[in-house]
Amino acid sequence: MKKLLLSFSLFLFMVGSLIAQNVPVDNSVRTGTLPNGMKYYIRKNVKPEKKVEMRLAINAGSVLEDESQLGLAHFMEHMNFNGTKNFPGNKLVDALQSVGIKFGQHLNAYTSFDETVYMLPVPLDKPGNLDLGLKVMEDWAFNALLTDEEINKERGVVLEELRLGLGPDKRMMDKWLPKVAYNSQYAKRLPIGSKDILENFKPEVLRKFHQEWYRPDLMALVVVGDINVDEVEQKVKTNFGKYKNPAKPRERTVYGMPSHKETLVSVETDPDATTSQVQLIMKDDGLKNR
Repeated sequence: MKKLLLSFSLFLFMVGSLIAQNVPVDNSVRTGTLPNGMKYYIRKNVKPEKKVEMRLAINAGSVLEDESQLGLAHFMEHMNFNGTKNFPGNKLVDALQSVGIKFGQHLNAYTSFDETVYMLPVPLDKPGNLDLGLKVMEDWAFNALLTDEEINKERGVVLEELRLGLGPDKRMMDKWLPKVAYNSQYAKRLPIGSKDILENFKPEVLRKFHQEWYRPDLMALVVVGDINVDEVEQKVKTNFGKYKNPAKPRERTVYGMPSHKETLVSVETDPDATTSQVQLIMKDDGLKNR
C-alpha cells in the first residue's frame, strides 16, 4: 500500500466543491449502473497494446469511521491483500505475480478521507488474464475473509506505517489542522488513525466497517485498455451484479467544511523541522456543508 502522505491527503477535501459538480463524461466511455447501484466506466484504449488498467473506487474513507474505528478504513485496505474468497492467504500475490504483476510496483491502493481506491494493471498477453483481473476486483469489493489471525498479523505493518509518519511535520500538523479544518469532521479522522485503537481493536469492529461501507451502491469500477467494451461490460454485469446491499444500509453522510467569519492564524515551529513554509488558504461558499 502507498504510504499515506497526510499533509497532501488533507488538502484533497478542499477541492470538494469541484468534485461535487457534475463533470461531463467523455462520449467514448461506456457508463452504466447495475441494479444494485454499482457504477461502471469502460473505455477502449489501444495504446499500450495488450494492457488494461482497472480501478475499484469506494465512496468510503476515514471520515466515516466511528470513534472505535480510527484507522480502520486504511487497515481494511491492507486486509484486502491478506486473503479473499478466491485468493486465500498469499494466493492473490502469487496469482498476480504469475502473470507479471508485481506487488507494490504495479498493483496498489490508497485510503483517503472520503475514498478508498484499488489499482490493478493487467497484461493481456495471455488468455484468462482479463478474467483474473476482474475476479481480483470482485474479491476486493466484496470477498475479504478478514480472519482473526490475518487481522492480528497485520497490526504490526500498519503500526509501522504510523511510526514512519511521526516527526516534525506530523507534530506541527496536529497543531494547525484544527484551524484549517475548523469545526469539521476531517480534523478528527486522519486516515492513519489512532495507535491505541490499531493495537487493541477487536476483529469484529473491522468487520463492521467492511459490512457497512463495502457495498455496491458506494462503488464504481473503472476498466480502460486494449479491450472489447461489449465483452467487458457483460462480464461486469455478470460478476458484480449478483451482490446485494444491506437490508438497512447506513447513511453515507457527506461532511462539509463549516465557514467562519474570522481569519484563523496558526504559526507553528518544531526544533527538528528542516524547511520553512507559508500557506494562505481561502475557503469559498462551495465548501460549506454540501
